Amino acid sequence: MIELVILVVSAFLLLVFTVWKRRSPANLREIPALTRLYRTLGLSMEDGTRLHISLGRGSLLDARGGSALAGLAMLRHIAERTSVSDMPSVTSSGDPALGLLAQDTLQAGYQAAGAEELYVPTTGRVTGLTPFSFAAGAMNISQNENVSANIMVGHFGSEAALLAEASDRESVVMIGASDDITGQAVLFANTQDALIGEELFAAGAYLSAGASHVASLTVQDILRWLVIITLLGGAAAKFLGMI
Repeated sequence: MIELVILVVSAFLLLVFTVWKRRSPANLREIPALTRLYRTLGLSMEDGTRLHISLGRGSLLDARGGSALAGLAMLRHIAERTSVSDMPSVTSSGDPALGLLAQDTLQAGYQAAGAEELYVPTTGRVTGLTPFSFAAGAMNISQNENVSANIMVGHFGSEAALLAEASDRESVVMIGASDDITGQAVLFANTQDALIGEELFAAGAYLSAGASHVASLTVQDILRWLVIITLLGGAAAKFLGMI
């Protein structure tokens, strides 16, 4: 029952703030990794190089699905921006369902840009079904397809170290985010810019993907403060002997 109430309240707040954000400009704090990502989009088109977006190996049927959906939201905007490039973006994933959604998301980006005829299905790939086979396939893209930046957003574990090493060898910019604590540690230590914690879910807002993405950040902040207040209130009540 509590979960349902939280879901309904979150949906209502998201609707309200989406309408509000459409009428007022977004005021977002600077996140260096997302600033670099925005700049990288433009540079890749000028240089005639390719962006590699890796969505990890998260399943959409469990708790890892949230990071996968965040990656897809970011992919949609990147695909639209780079659809007319001589070297369109390519994506890799380690889950069949996620791979199909990645292809559909890429196509939607091309349609939004009015360049659907340029879409090539093979730019969305499933590179392996186990952690290290997925990483091996993704490394091959980085090393052999004129990639200027690896963007990793999704569920990554220790195999992220292999991708980081491949990027370093090719002097490729790497921007990473993972919902797994091991993956976060690896990316923080090995990448120039790593997204920490809930910054993973902020990429859509920073890439101007829409008012709903900006509104979701506000809703996250509200829910976070509600949790903090509840914890402090519970601790105070326990201290005073009320519970």
